[in-house]
Amino acid sequence: MTRVATFFSRLRVLPMWGRLVAGAALLLAVLILVIVFFPWDWLRGPVNRYVSDQTGRRFEITRRLDVQLGRRITVKADGITFANPDWARDPYLVKADSAEFDILFWPLLRGQVELPRVSLSQPVLGLQIQPDGRRTWALGKDTSDTGTVPRIGQLLVDKGELNYLAEAQGADIKTEFGMVAASEAEAGTAAAARDMPLSYKARGTWKKEAFSAQGRTGSVLQLSETQINPFPIEVNANAGRTTLQARGSIGNLAALDGLDANFELKGRTLADLYNLLGVVLPDTPTYALRGHLGKQGAVWKVAGIQGRLGKSDLSGDLAYDRSAKLALLSGKVQSKSLDFEDLGPLIGVPTGASRATTKTVAAGKPSSAAKQVQAAGKVLPTATLDFERLKTMNADVNYKVVDVKNAGAFPLDRFDARILLKDGVLQLDPLDMGVAGGRLAGLIRIDANSRPALVQARLEARTLQLNQLFPRIERTEGSLGKLNGRIDLTGRGSSGAQVLGSSSGSVALLMGRGQVSNILLEFMGLDGGEIIKFLASGDRNVTLRCAAAAFDVKQGLMTSRVILLDTTDTLINGTGQISLADETLDLVLYPQPKDQSILSLRSPLKITGTFARPAAGPDKAALAGRAGIALLLGAINPLLALAATVETGPGKDADCERVLAVASPVKPPDKPAAASPAAKR
Repeated sequence: MTRVATFFSRLRVLPMWGRLVAGAALLLAVLILVIVFFPWDWLRGPVNRYVSDQTGRRFEITRRLDVQLGRRITVKADGITFANPDWARDPYLVKADSAEFDILFWPLLRGQVELPRVSLSQPVLGLQIQPDGRRTWALGKDTSDTGTVPRIGQLLVDKGELNYLAEAQGADIKTEFGMVAASEAEAGTAAAARDMPLSYKARGTWKKEAFSAQGRTGSVLQLSETQINPFPIEVNANAGRTTLQARGSIGNLAALDGLDANFELKGRTLADLYNLLGVVLPDTPTYALRGHLGKQGAVWKVAGIQGRLGKSDLSGDLAYDRSAKLALLSGKVQSKSLDFEDLGPLIGVPTGASRATTKTVAAGKPSSAAKQVQAAGKVLPTATLDFERLKTMNADVNYKVVDVKNAGAFPLDRFDARILLKDGVLQLDPLDMGVAGGRLAGLIRIDANSRPALVQARLEARTLQLNQLFPRIERTEGSLGKLNGRIDLTGRGSSGAQVLGSSSGSVALLMGRGQVSNILLEFMGLDGGEIIKFLASGDRNVTLRCAAAAFDVKQGLMTSRVILLDTTDTLINGTGQISLADETLDLVLYPQPKDQSILSLRSPLKITGTFARPAAGPDKAALAGRAGIALLLGAINPLLALAATVETGPGKDADCERVLAVASPVKPPDKPAAASPAAKR
């Protein structure tokens, strides 16, 4: 009796349930044998036709097909080509010498392609996305349907090429990559080759700027779910005039999730990062920054920032959250030392860098910084500021400057502001600046939703030191006094000049008791006798009782409400207008001495001209009358000529309390609740 007959005879003696179990086991064994030894390559043709029909583009396994069934189905294909849609530039989505990938069975029944692992040998990949959302890697006939995009976990490649085209991003990049064995690496890079055996080089354009990159990464690239053990990566990239060097690790390449890297970033201006990354940052001089870059979910974090902007230092921490409709930039940054010229590009004031840019533009090399060129003959900043960018993100950043250097004619000592940007409205609130030994504080608000932009400035000046406020005027060096003031202006425009030229509101400057240079006052009144005396024996200060200048502003025209300076020697009243639109001056000062003097040709002092070229001189009509009398008397007797220049001193003390009340547009400056010891000193 054969073994088979014996086997079946034994089955007959088993109970019914035993025979069922044995039959099922036998059937399973037969199925396993069929699956293991099934010639899957027979199905290559039907598979090619089925995939081509379902996707609407040609798919072909050119040489051999093999399948291993299990919870994860493993497909091995020798020679594979998968065409791109007709609208794509590159002919193939993927063309590889061989491919091996795992596919999950149950999601496949729901129409979702999930590939936990894909391994490609010598692939050529063609990825393209259109502005309307169509993409070559969507596998359905409707390539704008993101539901047909396969989910790929790990990607393993050895050597090949990737072409990426995205018109909306201004991107057209070709990347070549390949494995480098440690034994083939150059001296000193063997360890890096072991950790990051896959090297790559990319070139092309990004945001329509010339782009190039090279570096290394791990042999297994994670494209979807973040790995517990992220893979290493090294990047050296250039986009336009911006360069980036980074080294660290990443958990999810497609979403850049789990990024943990140290970086160095250099460029011409931080404003260029708006075009490259969509982050709104101010226009700055050339910069070089380093720090630590991380990303978890939708939040990017830049920690331990250290570096320089122009001649200024910068440090701090920032976060960029893209989870909402508008991204949010938040954090704290500070500069221990800020060169004032480095603020030029930000506020539209020309600097050495911007003047150099003018030559670059003239040479035919376009530059965004060219907007910073100042109009000839203008003092107020004319450079166009791009307020439209304020609508693209939100921000909540604190920026503090401990010490300002090279401030020139503007005696700025320090700066501290909270920068709030929400839905196109930018506020510097609170804004606190140290100016001329005192404080200038308040808020500045820019509404980019209005066209042109609506700008409001509400600032109060407290205890500004007179001798520090005008450091370049030699005769104010010995002057002492504390200046208070208030600025309340609202204007529209896209530059500082336009905003001020259209502004309305009020401006007031107030000064209580102090000391001013007497020779400065005598020059203003053309008191020859006093000038000769001071030049011979030296200048001296006189007591200032009060001073005030208040203007009502309408459509850029400042009209004086009061102009007064009252000392123990002289009372000066004034009137006139200042045009912020035309940058012209039309003021008249009327000096009245309180003492007697000879060689005085007292007459109104006219201040005219432009901000760039102011002119000051006596009222010629009034001066000519007094000079004529002196000449007539001089013809009779030279000594009598002095009689016409003798000033009998009709000036009287001004009512300072009343004048200061008139000058204040709303109310006098509030007294601080409690003065600090430093303030008391």
